[in-house]
Amino acid sequence: MKIKDIVNRGIVNLTNCEQEPIHIPGSIQPHGFLLGLKGDSFIIDFCSANSIDYIGVDHLSLLGKSLEAIFDKNTVALLKDYITTDQMLSSSLLRLTLKGKDFLCTVHNSNGVYILEAEPVGDNDNNASDVYNQTSQFLLYMHDTHTLKELCALVAKGTREITGYDRVMIYRFDKDYNGEVFAESAREDLEPFLGLHYPHTDIPPQARELYMQNLLRLIADINYTPVPIFTLDDAENKNLDLSLSILRSTSPIHVQYLQNMGVGATLTISLIYKKKLWGLIACHHYSPKNLTPEVRLAAQLQGHFITSQIDVRQATEEYEVARKTNTELEKLNTFSLTAKGNGKLSNLVEADGILGLCNASGVAIVFNGSVYKNGITPNENEIQELANWLAAYTNNGNFYTDKLIDYLPDYTAMCQNTSGLIYHSLDIDSNNCIIWFRPETKTEVNWGGDPNKAIIKDKNGLSPRNSFKLWREIVSCTSKPWLQPEIATASAYANSLQRQINLLIISQEEKKYRKLSELLKETNSELENINWISTHDLQEPLRKIQVISSRILSKEKEISENVQDAIQRMNISANRMQTLLLDILKYTRLKHTDDAFTDINLNEIIDELRDEMSETINEKSTIIQAEELPKVKGVSFLLKQLFANLIANSIKYAAKDRSPVITITSSPVPMTYNGIDRDYYNVIHVKDNGIGFEPQFSEQIFNIFTKLHSNTEYKGSGVGLALCKKIMQNHKGYITAVSELGKGTVISLYFPISEN
Repeated sequence: MKIKDIVNRGIVNLTNCEQEPIHIPGSIQPHGFLLGLKGDSFIIDFCSANSIDYIGVDHLSLLGKSLEAIFDKNTVALLKDYITTDQMLSSSLLRLTLKGKDFLCTVHNSNGVYILEAEPVGDNDNNASDVYNQTSQFLLYMHDTHTLKELCALVAKGTREITGYDRVMIYRFDKDYNGEVFAESAREDLEPFLGLHYPHTDIPPQARELYMQNLLRLIADINYTPVPIFTLDDAENKNLDLSLSILRSTSPIHVQYLQNMGVGATLTISLIYKKKLWGLIACHHYSPKNLTPEVRLAAQLQGHFITSQIDVRQATEEYEVARKTNTELEKLNTFSLTAKGNGKLSNLVEADGILGLCNASGVAIVFNGSVYKNGITPNENEIQELANWLAAYTNNGNFYTDKLIDYLPDYTAMCQNTSGLIYHSLDIDSNNCIIWFRPETKTEVNWGGDPNKAIIKDKNGLSPRNSFKLWREIVSCTSKPWLQPEIATASAYANSLQRQINLLIISQEEKKYRKLSELLKETNSELENINWISTHDLQEPLRKIQVISSRILSKEKEISENVQDAIQRMNISANRMQTLLLDILKYTRLKHTDDAFTDINLNEIIDELRDEMSETINEKSTIIQAEELPKVKGVSFLLKQLFANLIANSIKYAAKDRSPVITITSSPVPMTYNGIDRDYYNVIHVKDNGIGFEPQFSEQIFNIFTKLHSNTEYKGSGVGLALCKKIMQNHKGYITAVSELGKGTVISLYFPISEN
């Protein structure tokens, strides 16, 4: 049987110190011994080298053996019952007699291996009742504290009384895991550490991770000699994860760090708040010191007191801030931007309470390209730049910081007035926003040694710093931190302001629409007057002109040829003007029709038009070819006007070298208008072989008064096709034209298919 130790002999250097595998050191501290049992068989698979010192049996005799072969049946039964009844999950202690000696044991599962750690029961340990009495007294005192700092100071004092350590510190982390000694209780002859800061490198990430898993860490003697763990050499890279172990050996870097501080023993208790490492209870003794498991648990209870009270104490401390900010918010909410209120953003930024609601020194509102500001703020251009950056960075959301240069390092010139800000967008697609500002607050931070020299490299290799001399740092470009009540109140007001601005915009739009509506009524009234004038006042003088000119031409025989020509031209112009007035009248009346849609037989309409327009059709030898057309929903006289205009147009614009041929067909299947919409239409095509027009005019020809030819060539008002378009719109349809110069035109009419 081959046996090996699992000691991790990897060299720690500057390139890998933050990845040091401290959870698998392969060794333990000597104030107890360790057994690793296979989970399925309880065979001893791992054993520390000091087992012989505690139970008189060396690791060579233990490895590979079953528990029953080494210990009495009663002991084995107690251990198995402890495991199977899940007592180990509650961290309760197990008292076992091993080879005639009493031990207090802890057991946990590590990747299928039950790790049993045994420490001897001493004769001179603190009486359990004394520990209970001290803890009970502490609970009474705890109710006399109001702030978190007072509570932490009391916990530091109580933990020191229970444990007997020379120094107990409550160590609190910031967002970057730099630590601050937040509370302290120490021997009077010791230099105080209260208020000192320590860099995040003092406790690297993997150590913080272990503090999250294992809430209590004891080093009984800093100068201990690590005890190796042995195992059967029956698998490659065989190891044992000691993350949850009480006896786990410590990183040599950490040991050296504590030796440099002159510390002889330590106890560290994790403070977990909202599933994050909030801080530590760090206990230092300047000579070796061990604690019984009962005392350790009592000390760990102190940590639970702190974490259970963080929310309550912070809420108490923030209550006064919240009360003041809410008072300012209520005062500010009386200001209204609507028409019945104060109504101006320039007045709003000057209003009482807008700075006090989050204890800011300045505020700015950016709205539609304008900047309204009050107090200590950047200039308008800088505010616009900030608003643009914040809108992009937050995707028109919200943001706050007490150190803006962490995000905009080139903005150091703004630090004095703008080190901190709270931002809320007021729009989803612009830089409209409200921003509160705080100026720079220079602070002095006392570090326990230069934070830039947390780890050094000397002739012996990598070492932690050996200087803990007070090192002062002046922190600049940082504002006073925003408290949660201030952030919440700013958010509440920003939401209120956003609603007010939306109401203001709606109010402004309603005012604009009212003006437009009034203007439209006036315009419609004027059109009605024009319609009346066209119907009566203008047509009457025209009729007189036509009658008089006709009488002159018919009765006066001795009129010179020039005068006669002039009168004829005047009569022609009057006739053309009358046609124009009648077409305008038809166009304006079209929108007022209330006739109900009925099923219209288009074939009957074409037949009627053949009869009514026979004189014009025969004059130009026109051929009208119409296939069987579908029925459509519509107004009969309008559709008759529609096809009359199209046929008349085709005859009017016929080619001089050929007789007009007009073909009226329908598409064999329903079609969509533009290939995209979901509605289907019956499509009627009116095709001719006339002069056509250039394709770029295919939409322009439907505009009212649009004519592509001069009056001398082709008579007309330019209203006909506009009238056709209007008729199709009234029928919820469309009209299009496709043409080529000299080759004729195709007019397509899209009639919606009724769902009935």
